[in-house]
Amino acid sequence: MTLQCLNRPFITLRITLYFLLLVCNKSSNKLILQYEKRAQRVMPQSQNLSSLNLKHYSWEYATSGWNLNVMPVLDQSVLCHINADISGMKVPWLYVGMVFSAFCWHIEDHWSYSINYLHWGEPKTWYGVPSLAAEQLEEVMKRLTPELFDSQPDLLHQLVTLMNPNTLMSHGVPVVRTNQCAGEFVITFPRAYHSGFNQGYNFAEAVNFCTADWLPAGRQCIEHYRRLRRYCVFSHEELICKMAAFPEKLDLNLAVAVHKEMFIMVQEERRLRKAVLEKGITEAEREAFELLPDDERQCMKCKTTCFLSALACYDCPDGLVCLFHINDLCKCSSSRQYLRYRYTLDELPAMLHKLKIRAESFDTWANKVRVALDVEDGRKRSFEELRALESEARERRFPNSELLQRLRNCLNEAEACVSQVLGLVSGQDARIETPQPTVTELRVLLEQMGSLPCAMHQIGDVKDVLEQVEAYQIEAREALASLPPSVGLLQSLLEKGQQLGIEVPEAYELQQQVEQAQWLDEVKQALAPSAQRGSLVIMQELLVTGAKIASSPSVDKARAELQELLTIAERWEEKAHFCLEARQKHPPAILEAIIREAENIPVYLPNIQALKDALAKAQAWIADVDEIQNGDHYPCLDDLEGLVAIGRDLPVGLEELRQLEVQVLTAHSWREKASKTFLKKNSCYTLLEVLCPCADAGSDTSKRSRWIEKELGFYRSDTELLGLSAQDLRDPGSVIVAFKDGEQKEKEGILQLRRMNSSKPSPLASSRTASSATSICVCGQVPAGVGALQCDLCQDWFHGQCVSVPRLLSSSRPSSTSSPLLAWWEWDTKFLCPLCMRSRRPRLETILALLVALQSLPVRLPEGEALQCLTERAISWQGRARQALVSEDVTALLGQLAELRHQLQEEPTNCRLEESPTYPATPDSDPHREGSGKDMPKQAPGLLLNVDSMTSHEKVAPVQGSGKTCLEVLSSLLPQLTGPVLNLPEATRAPLEELMLEGDLLEVTLDENHSIWQLLQAGQPPDVERIRTLLELEKPEHKGNRTRGRALEKRRRRQQQKIDLGRKSKDLVQEELQSKKARNSGIKPKEGQEEFEDETDSENIFLTSTDHRPILKGNQNTFHQNNSGSVVSFPSLTPLLHHSCPQQEEL
Repeated sequence: MTLQCLNRPFITLRITLYFLLLVCNKSSNKLILQYEKRAQRVMPQSQNLSSLNLKHYSWEYATSGWNLNVMPVLDQSVLCHINADISGMKVPWLYVGMVFSAFCWHIEDHWSYSINYLHWGEPKTWYGVPSLAAEQLEEVMKRLTPELFDSQPDLLHQLVTLMNPNTLMSHGVPVVRTNQCAGEFVITFPRAYHSGFNQGYNFAEAVNFCTADWLPAGRQCIEHYRRLRRYCVFSHEELICKMAAFPEKLDLNLAVAVHKEMFIMVQEERRLRKAVLEKGITEAEREAFELLPDDERQCMKCKTTCFLSALACYDCPDGLVCLFHINDLCKCSSSRQYLRYRYTLDELPAMLHKLKIRAESFDTWANKVRVALDVEDGRKRSFEELRALESEARERRFPNSELLQRLRNCLNEAEACVSQVLGLVSGQDARIETPQPTVTELRVLLEQMGSLPCAMHQIGDVKDVLEQVEAYQIEAREALASLPPSVGLLQSLLEKGQQLGIEVPEAYELQQQVEQAQWLDEVKQALAPSAQRGSLVIMQELLVTGAKIASSPSVDKARAELQELLTIAERWEEKAHFCLEARQKHPPAILEAIIREAENIPVYLPNIQALKDALAKAQAWIADVDEIQNGDHYPCLDDLEGLVAIGRDLPVGLEELRQLEVQVLTAHSWREKASKTFLKKNSCYTLLEVLCPCADAGSDTSKRSRWIEKELGFYRSDTELLGLSAQDLRDPGSVIVAFKDGEQKEKEGILQLRRMNSSKPSPLASSRTASSATSICVCGQVPAGVGALQCDLCQDWFHGQCVSVPRLLSSSRPSSTSSPLLAWWEWDTKFLCPLCMRSRRPRLETILALLVALQSLPVRLPEGEALQCLTERAISWQGRARQALVSEDVTALLGQLAELRHQLQEEPTNCRLEESPTYPATPDSDPHREGSGKDMPKQAPGLLLNVDSMTSHEKVAPVQGSGKTCLEVLSSLLPQLTGPVLNLPEATRAPLEELMLEGDLLEVTLDENHSIWQLLQAGQPPDVERIRTLLELEKPEHKGNRTRGRALEKRRRRQQQKIDLGRKSKDLVQEELQSKKARNSGIKPKEGQEEFEDETDSENIFLTSTDHRPILKGNQNTFHQNNSGSVVSFPSLTPLLHHSCPQQEEL
């Protein structure tokens, strides 16, 4: 792009030389003319701009005076008075040019101006000749080509003549040249010949326009056309008359030019009509030539379009001539000829007179304005008269001149003065809201109004206001001189000055005195001892206000005192804020000292007040703590947690808070240990619900929907079903009473549920009757076919893969002296569903350890009362079970079982194992509650989470000589099982079954429960179907555990060896350290070892008969609760404490 711009002049020169070479070559003239013919011109259609819905920028462009569609019809253009859309003159043409396409030497129609705009493309080269040399150019062309002009006199008007500019210049014709680039305008003047060519592909637009100075040239053009007999585009006379008919619409300069042309035209018309009369033509008629088509009013001789007059013949109606060619109309007699005119000779002077008035109106108006502004006659015009002169100039569209600007300035000054005067004499409110003028400005206004060339009657009002201001100044000076003045007098003078509406210097001094007096009064009232303490913000605002008022000795003193007071107050505020926000909280004594010292400051301090409130809350909190700690019972955990939460939010250091936090933490630790002891992994029950009786035991729907309701948030806990509210849980008596009531409801409910489930069809039956009441497993489906198990407590059916099933031989490790596998009543076939067994069911010894730990807690928990009740219930059941087991009938039955077992041990059998299989150690809880859940189906994963997985795996060794596992041996022994092995009377069975039912409801593991279960099993035929189902459920697990068990056993042995080695080395180091300590302290190593072992063993707490006492004190969780005046007695824990516990578990 840069290279092209630099080479542009060189390229233009080469194109120009080549174009001139083509022009000089005669053989190329045809080609040049052909290029000119291909320059297309397009006339746009006239459209209404308002219907185009143009944007703002498009509308601005469409209405701009530089738009070639708008320029010909501007008010200063003569062509706007022509109604017709003259193509090429009023309507722009569009030119599309190519390289060497040219436009020949020509001038515009009617010798008008032309303007050309190059929108885009390559440059356009122009050659022009001034209008003064137009006749010289015509003479040169006629002399060089006489044969062309002889045959075509108007050859130059046909746009077909092209001559080398050098040739014209050689004959003395002045020629100018220019290159029009894109975005540039080119304007040609009247009768200025021009030609040119395009240097390449471009796009241009052109149009004509005529200004006031064109009118003489237009008249000369008509005379020239008359000599050449060339057609006119429009009638020049018609254009002049149309403008003369409406002189008020003409621009002033245009009106002057039209008046001159009209005067020449009228004189010429009078001369021509006189010649017609001298010829003897007297007939005449009026004719509206503007209504005739142009071809019907053209002169037959010169082709001029007639308008003012024409000569016609009655015998030759087809033609007419202008008055310049009256002898060329026809050969008819003059009596047959008549004059056709548009206006009479009397009407033309009248039109001329109107133009004269319009042309001379500016001079008349200018004289009037000059006399009014200069007051030449000594009389000032009124404001209305000057406004009328300005309106006349605007209506008649007089040109903008210095005189008109002086008139407008005078009117603006007068309006400003009138506005100021109205502000002075208006109401008081209006004067106060607007800026008030000063006394100097008032005097300047008075002088300005007197110097204006217009008379203003408001000057009297201004003089009155000035007199009032001067009188007020005298009165104010007298009041200020008599210091100390009265505040009331100063206030009244200040209000009076405000009513004047003038800014008086004395009023400012009065304002200062009033502000000082008012501020000192406010400070005095704020610091008065009897007054209500002001806030720190109010004092700061007083200080800020005092900094704005004028200085005086009294004001300076008050400001200093106020500043000192604020400094002290802010210092105490910062100290209080630090106490409120500090991480290290301060004790109440320090806060009380700060508050006492801050009481002497006569300012209301928000942080000090907040500190007071915090201290008051802390004292109330301490009182609550003392009240709750010194009560008859230990406080409830919820109450302590609430007090701890409140105490932590207080910005006060409280010694009692640490004690309460320790108590709460200890209580939470106990509850967490109890939860780990009782609750299964991911259990849907809370600890309190597990410890309490199952309140909805009789509702099968509630039990089965508990898991889904827990997830959806619709589940109602057992504490709610027992009728225990949040307040009741804080009362130990309410928990105990509800527990006792729930025991009976639980037993009644489970009996009802057993009857209902027993009536349901068995899934193992070959033919099942249609019944609406069917068993539904925890997975939501109906258990059917092999693999279904029936719960021994609720008698409902479940999929064996959806629940945790018992291990047949997991009750003890068989030995060489153990009973053979045919002692089927000792097999662990008891199954409790996860809905009946809600917890891990720990042993009673573990629960007693929890109760001992609970006794040391100075906090009361609802779970503690519930655990106590559960323990009492278990001990009570254990006592009744032992009484039943030591009865004569049961003792005889147990003897029979022992004898039968002894017989089975002595008899040889083929099913004895060569190497006893290895079984996992008996867990504290029942084995069927510790089973693995990996064989359960995937359709109920949410329900399986409530079953604890078994961590140890059984290792089943092959039977001697057979290579069979224990499960395979058990499966082969199923046909050999016989029973019942005992004859259990109904009188003995019924109490045992009732005890079994009550024992299964307990969330505690008791050995008596297992003994009763074996006795009941021996008194009935073996449940072969259940045993077969259990075996089938165990087989998939044992297949995967056999290999995994061997690897785990090897790993266990290696780890045990490492532990033994580490223990030996540790013992050696310990012995050496103890020897050194013994030598240093004079104590023998043996004695130190014994003391260390005593301290270690003291951590394990065992209850003996001599240490027996109530588990909880009277002010803690008590076994005796007053309820409506009656004493409820509960069974003692003594039987359980005398029972020898084979295993003790630490809490």
